[in-house]
Amino acid sequence: MSLTVRKLSEDFKCQVISGHKGLDGIVDKTQLSRPGIELAGLFDFYEYDRIQLLGSKEITFFWWLNEEDQEIRVNMLFEKKPPAFIFSQHVDIPEIFIRKADEYNIPVLKSEQRTSELASRLYRYLFAKLAPRMSIHGTLLDINGVGVLIQGSSGIGKSEVALELIRRGHQLVADDRVDLYEREKNFLVGEAPDILKKYIEIRGIGIINIVKLFGASAFKEEKNVNMIVELVHWDDHLDYDRLGLEQQTKKFFDSEIVYVKIPITAARSVPTLVEVAAMNARLNYLGTNMAKEFTDELNKTIQEKTKKK
Repeated sequence: MSLTVRKLSEDFKCQVISGHKGLDGIVDKTQLSRPGIELAGLFDFYEYDRIQLLGSKEITFFWWLNEEDQEIRVNMLFEKKPPAFIFSQHVDIPEIFIRKADEYNIPVLKSEQRTSELASRLYRYLFAKLAPRMSIHGTLLDINGVGVLIQGSSGIGKSEVALELIRRGHQLVADDRVDLYEREKNFLVGEAPDILKKYIEIRGIGIINIVKLFGASAFKEEKNVNMIVELVHWDDHLDYDRLGLEQQTKKFFDSEIVYVKIPITAARSVPTLVEVAAMNARLNYLGTNMAKEFTDELNKTIQEKTKKK
């Protein structure tokens, strides 16, 4: 996924001070650079291919330099042609940066956020925009804080299950197509493509906007995926897990996600089953395994009866 300086500046509501001709330049690195050591004259480790973020510390040091060193070092910063320079709140941008930006066609942006907050937000933003992605078929919801990805064959009723869960107060993230990226190992994030956000398709009714039907609280921009629920048609010839002791997983990128297969029939309330599966996953995460508790109690009872005999 490509990201331009223009898009970044718009999303962060930055003021473009100079270097307007470079706004269509590409940002392709998820990391930031804080060029303090470079202003001191050491360019051996200059990470010029990243967004350059300057706050009060960098600019305070800059003003300690004499005019000749200021000119030399700022020129060296621009010579390598980084994507852009962003100055944080409460920082007065030195005139030389404004001048060099137009000379090299490299944007100089001004943010209204403090340096630490800006750095944190930029890192999350860049990682979300530039991380490797995959698109899968399914419906993603936030059920009591648990990110549940519902999968199953076409027409099995994923969207209808999601609609009922939204009606019960849970949140839709994405329907039909879910875009996934890995923020870190075992931290998989899902979101909807821009064109599909807030929409859900119900066969026989059509495309509906769940925010207009249920309010803004019914939709969430993104959610980490905690479990995958696959809906399958009941097959009398198969044996299904009745205790829940064996935990299966599915792998996306380097992340292993808990996987549950739920067989469905006309007599089973699928939204309730998915809701309970999410609640059970949450309990497991908190350290309570109900299946293990049951088998432990059962074994204890058997052992006690055996001793009595």
